[in-house]
Amino acid sequence: MDLPVMPPVQPMLAKSVSGVPDPARYSVGEVPGLSFEPKWDGFRCLVFRDGDEVELASRNTKPLTRYFPEVVAAVREQLPERCVLDGELFVASRSGAGARLEFETLQERIHPAASRIALLAETTPAEYVAFDLLALGDASYLDRPFMERRAALEDALAGLSGPCWLTRTTTDPAVAEEWFHRFEGAGLDGVVAKPLGAPYRQNARSMLKIKHERTADVVVAGYREHKTSTPARPLLGSLLLGLYDGGTLQHIGVSASFTAARRAELIEQLQPLVCPIEEHPWGAWAEWAIANPDRVPGTQSRWSAGKDLSFTPLRPDLVVEVAYDHMEGRRFRHTAQFRRWRTDRDPASCDYSQLEEPAGYDLGRVLVAGDGHLGPGTGSDGDE
Repeated sequence: MDLPVMPPVQPMLAKSVSGVPDPARYSVGEVPGLSFEPKWDGFRCLVFRDGDEVELASRNTKPLTRYFPEVVAAVREQLPERCVLDGELFVASRSGAGARLEFETLQERIHPAASRIALLAETTPAEYVAFDLLALGDASYLDRPFMERRAALEDALAGLSGPCWLTRTTTDPAVAEEWFHRFEGAGLDGVVAKPLGAPYRQNARSMLKIKHERTADVVVAGYREHKTSTPARPLLGSLLLGLYDGGTLQHIGVSASFTAARRAELIEQLQPLVCPIEEHPWGAWAEWAIANPDRVPGTQSRWSAGKDLSFTPLRPDLVVEVAYDHMEGRRFRHTAQFRRWRTDRDPASCDYSQLEEPAGYDLGRVLVAGDGHLGPGTGSDGDE
């Protein structure tokens, strides 16, 4: 492989902002304004293609090529002969109600067995959506402003209809605001904004991301100790959270972002609630040793193999308010953020009914612009 931009490459990153920003406030060099695009919820992936040679690399520069043979084949068939692209791998579920992103299904694609990889490539095929251009032919585009990279990307990827796609963009913040709310129903993660005049800077937070944030009152059901915890100075690592469903306490996720001082305070505060696992609502799961569809705490998956996932059970008497972005199935997609204790809440009243359910939206309408054309979608998506 001989390309003008060679692996390893660390992708450009984004910093969080609150709300869709005003493009008039952003200027890089002589170029003002922002380009907005959907924020995909998959695996960040850099594609390197030089003829028949194709490499897929993760955000951390680790190889993904062997896990997604169907994407490698699609790259050879659909993408330019020599190119380096930044984008996202995703898996979409398809039903009568339309398609949506399925991150948990995508996670299952990382498997050590070649036979299992081949089977999953057939049964849960991944797709690729490109959103930036690093090199084309013999030319590097790293130092070119995004508006030039995007124009060249549209020319190079015109007419794609899957499994490789070109993400749509808009410079209209009103359209970006509409996408932010509507596309969540298809499993997307928010909106990304890129300064039109910005070059591609590896590992730099040059982009802006606007993500959903909601709050929920959840039950504290246990905790794990921090990796730096010692018998002399125990420290809390994460709180295990639950919600009731028909009288059964289900594991919904964790909250884990605390200072060292706060970790010490919390683990001391929680000691009076420690109980034997046999008396805990999750006692029946204590002997499980494999991953399971209910995301039982303390169980292993291929993503956690080798890690100590044991937890200290607590009587489910405390309620905490947490902030979260969105759900993946019946649990928080990412680590929830501790907000405050809710001593006024009855734990039994904390159930799934309090969670906001975004209106469903067909992923196909995100990938295909409202006028029927694929790709940029630079304007309203044409929906009512």
